[in-house]
Amino acid sequence: MTIRNWIRLFFSTLFVGGVTAGIIGFIVRWDEFAPLFKNGEIGQIFSVLVWLIGIGFTFSVISQMGFFAYLTIHQFGLRMFRSLWNPVQLLVIALVIFDLVYFRFQAFAKDGESILPYILLAALIIIVAIATSWIKSRQTNKNTFISAMFFMIVVTVLEWLPVLTVNEKSWLYLMLFPLLACNAYQILVLPKYNQLSQQQMEKKRNAVSK
Repeated sequence: MTIRNWIRLFFSTLFVGGVTAGIIGFIVRWDEFAPLFKNGEIGQIFSVLVWLIGIGFTFSVISQMGFFAYLTIHQFGLRMFRSLWNPVQLLVIALVIFDLVYFRFQAFAKDGESILPYILLAALIIIVAIATSWIKSRQTNKNTFISAMFFMIVVTVLEWLPVLTVNEKSWLYLMLFPLLACNAYQILVLPKYNQLSQQQMEKKRNAVSK
């Protein structure tokens, strides 16, 4: 990928993170922010929106760091495990989902609390991951489905760890949705930017040869 297209990817992903956090922030913390709308405090609403967008930018950067780390891990896994890389990824996905549900339930559940909310939260990630992976496999080829699932589940959960360990409900969702949006966006638009980069480099080579 050329530097120009990497910069485009960076800022477009930043935009996705900021917008998602701005919207989700008002939804998950509506009880806190509803009085601002009721009282017509436009200045305060704008200040909160700017703060939420700034938080989204931070989550976007975390997402992008995770994405480029994943690309490195993926290439390493292909070289090391070869044809076994897909089964290895499936195993890691299963372990991460189990940990996300069982260990969070063990660590944070109160007496008599159901495990269902913990399962539903994991199910949300799985559904988004399956949808993104399906689109990715249609976009490229079927062999990318498992790798996309690995990224959308395993890498997202790793990026999400700072708030998972705190388990504050509003922050769980405030961070999760921008991460999912940014991760899905990056993995789906990467071929477009790679293709643009290839076309630009070919044009440069043709111009030099002339």
